[in-house]
Amino acid sequence: MLSQPNCFEDIIVSENIGIVNTVSVERVKVDKEPKALELKGVLPKLQVRHISKAFQSNNGGVCVLEDINLEVGEGEFVCIVGPSGCGKTTLLNIVAGLEKADSGDVWVNGSKINGAGTDRVVIFQEAALFPWLNVVKNVEFGLKLKGISSSKRRNTAIEYLKMVHLTKFQNAHVHELSGGMKQRVAIARALAMNPEMLLMDEPFSSLDAQTRWILHYELQNIWMKTKKTILFVTHNIRESVCLADRIIILSTSPGKIKKEFHIDLPRPRDDNDVNVADYSTRIMRELKAEINKVVKCEMDADSCIECDIKCTTEGSEKTDIGGGI
Repeated sequence: MLSQPNCFEDIIVSENIGIVNTVSVERVKVDKEPKALELKGVLPKLQVRHISKAFQSNNGGVCVLEDINLEVGEGEFVCIVGPSGCGKTTLLNIVAGLEKADSGDVWVNGSKINGAGTDRVVIFQEAALFPWLNVVKNVEFGLKLKGISSSKRRNTAIEYLKMVHLTKFQNAHVHELSGGMKQRVAIARALAMNPEMLLMDEPFSSLDAQTRWILHYELQNIWMKTKKTILFVTHNIRESVCLADRIIILSTSPGKIKKEFHIDLPRPRDDNDVNVADYSTRIMRELKAEINKVVKCEMDADSCIECDIKCTTEGSEKTDIGGGI
């Protein structure tokens, strides 16, 4: 039988509950704020300045991120893509305050952040809902920790369950939900906290293709309604084109910003749209060299395997991993 945690700390130390702690967080003001570059005439919500990060291994230090500079505007939807091991999740964790950079800093609304805070809520690959609570109480959970009254938090929870089309499941328990439904509850729980930013780390990667398509459509509609600032990490190129205003490509080991793509397509976008396929092909071409670096690093020296991009007449991309066959 599942039991509730014995203390509040048991809950807040879990990274992937979608609620980044309720502990008061120091936000450091300085006399001279960083110069803000305008994005489409909007003051940046997020500024990442000269972020570098290395991890120790048996072979010495491994530089994961090197001198990352990034700005995200108010209400902008930005996706970060790149090959495995390029530091996408590490960068997201640094923005969330879950990891510390070796150098550089992160600013939100002109204030330097120094740790996690409820202004940045994280949604991870696994929804990590509390199995001893029903759906509506899962959505209410963070509001309860903030001391919101019972009636107000119930109204807020129902509002966001309506947004993700789950009101008829408000009294259901977690084990009764599909994977896609669990992620929709996690999104409702995050939105109920009314954060400045949503940080999403491959939230749909474990779902089947049909469920992903549904959630792509739903997330686009949620973004159009709320205009929340979203930083979204994914391996899926077409997913990034469907969702983002702007796509940041990271190079591999160490992760650096290689190129940006601005996606000028009307919403909501369809995964199978020919224009989405065209953007996906162009982005995949940029990633080809980086993917081949990973392949060569992980394969024996005599391997002739490499990534090849083949474009069909319909404009969609096909990625082949193979050699001489």
